Amino acid sequence: MLSRTADHLFWMARYMERAENTARMLDINLKEMLLPGSGDSEARGLRAVLRISELEPAFDARYEAMTRANVLHFLVADAANPSSIYACLHAARENARAVRGTLTTEWWETINDTWLQFAERLRSDELSAHPDTLFEWVKFRSHLSRGVMLGTALQDDALFFTQLGTFLERADNTARILDVRFVEVDESDSRSAARQLEDFYYWTSILSSVSALEIYRKVYRDVVTPARVVELLILNQQMPRSLLASLDGVCTNLALLRTSTSREVERTAGKLRAELLYSDLRQIFSTGVHTFLTQFLARVYELGNQVASTYLMLPVG
Repeated sequence: MLSRTADHLFWMARYMERAENTARMLDINLKEMLLPGSGDSEARGLRAVLRISELEPAFDARYEAMTRANVLHFLVADAANPSSIYACLHAARENARAVRGTLTTEWWETINDTWLQFAERLRSDELSAHPDTLFEWVKFRSHLSRGVMLGTALQDDALFFTQLGTFLERADNTARILDVRFVEVDESDSRSAARQLEDFYYWTSILSSVSALEIYRKVYRDVVTPARVVELLILNQQMPRSLLASLDGVCTNLALLRTSTSREVERTAGKLRAELLYSDLRQIFSTGVHTFLTQFLARVYELGNQVASTYLMLPVG
């Protein structure tokens, strides 16, 4: 397969997954705002979302006030922000259009229609009126796109590059969603009863946002605790959006795309997967969850660079 075709497929998948995960992250933030708290805590929560997405400087350069409306516009509808849902869905559609002949008709029409419908929903001001409904729609369209892909695409390199992009982006974004909680929080064990109550509702909402609440109940059959949420979203191989499951998907598709020059990138991915596979909660909490996730994100970024240099021969954007 031509490197440019592989590049378009890889980034089409990454942008679609990024749009979905931005919707998930914002959904967590909206749910947390429903809990009792001061205006300062809301502002800190908004800034944490920007910081974990590495978008805080860009936001501060363009917006005067840290308000809910400004952050939502910046992360959802701002065409000048390349990581906004608007920009991601547009980029996914443009990458798909560039390789239109490689995609099945149903696959292309799903991606194209998603972009067209999203633009229409923004024009109808759904972001201001019903942001939670808009986020659920974005998640649904991402699920639909993957379902159509798996149900209609030939199992060849085009599918494998698409899945590689999906799993690599999912690993990055699940880590960011989980790290929103720890980027501004003291990770000590001395918490008040009020804090523990807040934790219960927060961790329930984070599980819901990554479609994991029912899975949590099946696995643990007990009250929601931060430690178990961390375990589920990092180490549980059967949880579809966990870091370990995402790295499983990365390694599987790298093996299917194996070439004479891919040994190094497979080694990097395999080493990262093995470290997750043989990690435990004590090690993660000893390191510090935020530190652990920050290190993981840096290594996933480097893995993305290696994928680009090995297969795509184009710089990572």
